Amino acid sequence: MARLRHSLVPEPAPVTGSGSVTGVEPTGYGAVILLGFGGPEGQDDVIPFLRNVTRGRGIPEARLETVATHYRASGGVSPVNAQNRALRDALQDELAARGTAVPVYWGNRNWAPYLGDAVAEAVGAGHTRLLALTTSAYSSYSSCRQYREDLAEAQGATGLGDTVRIDAVRPYFDHPGFIAPFVVGVCSALAEFARRGLAPSDVHVLFTTHSIPTADAVRSGPRERSFGTGGAYEAQHRAVAEVVMAAVAAAAADGAEAGATPAWSLAYQSRSGPPGMRWLEPDVNDAITLLAAAGTRAVVVVPIGFISDHMEVTWDLDTEAAATAAAHNLGFARVSTPGLHPTFVAGLVDLLLERLTPAPAPERCALTALGPWPDECPAGCCEKGPARGIPPIGTLGGKADQG
Repeated sequence: MARLRHSLVPEPAPVTGSGSVTGVEPTGYGAVILLGFGGPEGQDDVIPFLRNVTRGRGIPEARLETVATHYRASGGVSPVNAQNRALRDALQDELAARGTAVPVYWGNRNWAPYLGDAVAEAVGAGHTRLLALTTSAYSSYSSCRQYREDLAEAQGATGLGDTVRIDAVRPYFDHPGFIAPFVVGVCSALAEFARRGLAPSDVHVLFTTHSIPTADAVRSGPRERSFGTGGAYEAQHRAVAEVVMAAVAAAAADGAEAGATPAWSLAYQSRSGPPGMRWLEPDVNDAITLLAAAGTRAVVVVPIGFISDHMEVTWDLDTEAAATAAAHNLGFARVSTPGLHPTFVAGLVDLLLERLTPAPAPERCALTALGPWPDECPAGCCEKGPARGIPPIGTLGGKADQG
């Protein structure tokens, strides 16, 4: 089957690389479930939504009201639901264009439409084998395992036992369809700074993702594989950043700026929780401050941890990080997330077809040595760390509001 590829992205690594995995045989799936985090769609929804996110954690109402200001500034509406509606429709259209007539349902963890309702609707329509696609590309408790727990709970809630089966698509952090839009965005941002007279050495590419508790990061990924101090979560992000920058360097080598590429680093955003709890660092605002002190003249922020421009991107980066850069007289550009980019939508459908297509299944694409990731997580993968206190509520989305 033809696969949409961007000329700036290298060919996928072979499946026989250091990735752990064999695919799971197709199981006659009758429908797809797009699974997200959810978000409020009006001022009256904001506090109930935040209560859903923090249920059972004893978060004071005053703290919820503080976080609510981020949503209130946008009319109480998170952009994530509209984005996921559009993504659902785009997936449906792309599947149909490829001759695969399966319906795509959409459900969330924390706000309507809820996952349980989406599963009930699919089962009511006669679909008992469901394939889930989550709106998070990486491996950690909150970005992968917790969604799989949500699916198991939704399956159990049908009351039909093993009659209903729900499986999930593998983490897709290094799929070319996910990476290609970031490459395009970085190249575009660097070209714009070059037009303003800045040399590559004046610009720093700062990749960002949602911070998570260090204890969760250490436990991310299969136990039998070694990923370093930040676990699979950090290793996956660094591997993706390396692929993006290699593609940017290759593009520069083909153009007028041969051999010139800026330095890059990885930072984190949207950290929350008790002051004494360790989270992945550095914070994006601290990183920008240090870059300014080191003489950097402009920063290109690349939110590789997210698939769409939801609240944690538009507030934490477009508002707060941009203000930090402005305070230090740094040029600032923020690369768009994949969103509805045709290459990304096609890549997600490639992932679905890995499971929907009878043997021989399509090639399993991966651009890093870490992948392709397994379809099924082994026991002990991405376990939750010790009590985490207040969850990530920079917008209460992480691995949140991106869903």
